[in-house]
Amino acid sequence: MNWGSRYPRYVSVAEKKARAAQKLKQLQKKTPEIRPVIIAGKSLAQSWWGKSWNKNLERYADYSNRVGRGRSYVRHGAVLDLQIKTGRVTALVQGSAAQPYKVVIKIKAVSPALWQTIKRQCGGQLKSIQDLLGGRFPKTLGDIFFNKDKGLFPSPQDIKFDCSCPDWAAMCKHVAAALYGIGARFDEDPILFFKLRGADTNDLIAEAVRDKTGDLLGKSKKTSARIIDDADLSGLFGIEMDKPEISLPQRRGRKKAGTKKPGGAAPTATSQVAGLIINTGTGVNIDYLAAQTGFSRSKLYGIVHRLKQQGKIKNKAQGVYIKA
Repeated sequence: MNWGSRYPRYVSVAEKKARAAQKLKQLQKKTPEIRPVIIAGKSLAQSWWGKSWNKNLERYADYSNRVGRGRSYVRHGAVLDLQIKTGRVTALVQGSAAQPYKVVIKIKAVSPALWQTIKRQCGGQLKSIQDLLGGRFPKTLGDIFFNKDKGLFPSPQDIKFDCSCPDWAAMCKHVAAALYGIGARFDEDPILFFKLRGADTNDLIAEAVRDKTGDLLGKSKKTSARIIDDADLSGLFGIEMDKPEISLPQRRGRKKAGTKKPGGAAPTATSQVAGLIINTGTGVNIDYLAAQTGFSRSKLYGIVHRLKQQGKIKNKAQGVYIKA
């Protein structure tokens, strides 16, 4: 009897990495938009959001003894593609077969009642959306988000998954690798966390503006309400809201003969964004605005909030903006 045939051939780490890298190169030729999960360094996640996502998976008994099967897979680059949408994650994970396995993970949206409760608990503590997305906020706020079963992070009852592999296990290593891949993706863009849970970050931006407005009113000892100006909003988001883009400063002094005067002032960031939204009847999202303007997401969220406050735009759907 050939006893060796009863067990699969041992595959070294180097061979696993090489196989995944080769398959990724093939897929990228056919589908350039695929997004592999790349782990840089020893930690599976670097940010508060990524680390908390992984910690949340590991603190439930249903997952703690199974999710670890995916650590080595995600470290070796086996997650060749991972896409996050509202309530749904799709992934391609390279296993022992020639073709990668297809993983689908469904995450239940946070309930409106729970979202309202969390926002109410955040009252007076959310001073900057930049700090929030960077994972830099008071411990009490972190505790609110990470509260077991009552925070923003999903419990096993909120998660359903499926994999095309033949593994009979309730959670195969390919699903586990994709779950860890989600945490790594949050390092790149924490807003994806809110997108996945179906929570509107505009609500938190509004809360941050209200908190900041209260601070400004208190410092200035004003009792009457006022609208936050550009300088204040810039301080809140760490951005310049309406500063025109100028490639080179003009030299002071005598103007050269024949030099024409500028045709007009450069458009402000707010006017650029307003124009894109108003001139597109079907509605646009932050991804579209970022691609068209080159502005950061935090800057765009601040501008969008301001335009909504002015009554120039409104939400067509969650995260989609049109002319008011």
